[in-house]
Amino acid sequence: MSSQISKADQELLLHKLDIFKIRGKDKQGHNILRIIGKFFPARLLIVEVVKKYLEEHIFPRLGKRRFSVLYVHTGVQRSDNFPGISGLRWIYEAIPINVRDNLQAVYFLHPGLQARLFLATFGRFLFSGGLYGKLRYVSRVDYLWEHVKRKEVEIPEFVYDHDEDLEYRPMMDYGLESDHPRVSLSPSVSSYSMRCIL
Repeated sequence: MSSQISKADQELLLHKLDIFKIRGKDKQGHNILRIIGKFFPARLLIVEVVKKYLEEHIFPRLGKRRFSVLYVHTGVQRSDNFPGISGLRWIYEAIPINVRDNLQAVYFLHPGLQARLFLATFGRFLFSGGLYGKLRYVSRVDYLWEHVKRKEVEIPEFVYDHDEDLEYRPMMDYGLESDHPRVSLSPSVSSYSMRCIL
């Protein structure tokens, strides 16, 4: 993450984009902290500003109650809105122990193959405090409702659109097909023939 704007403007941008929002409950009755990864302007922020924003606006609202995180990974691009591994770890380590102890689950919506592989390989080493064991991969919005109360959490329209794309192009789930329209399989190539190549 790097900064091109003042710290005050960065904090204002975080607030305006509504990246972090506490609203709704999961099926166990825990508050939900929803994080929309696509909205995170990683190229414009520095980690200290994100940490300060969370300390002032999010952590106090979570209080001493148990909560869960819904992280929406839909549309996250490494070059645009991904804070980097060191940034994620720095932010996670900056979370106060009492808040971290109250975290019950992290619902990771629309994880890509790269995210799954990375977390499976390095997740236990990078994130202390048992975060990896609280991670729940959720490949479709419909599966999310098994864990989260449906009408209490606001899901952006682009997430439903991505879900619909996955229904018609299921290989995207496994990283075997691009979500970019120009790179997808042509109608004349079946997925069976692709399995033989791989």
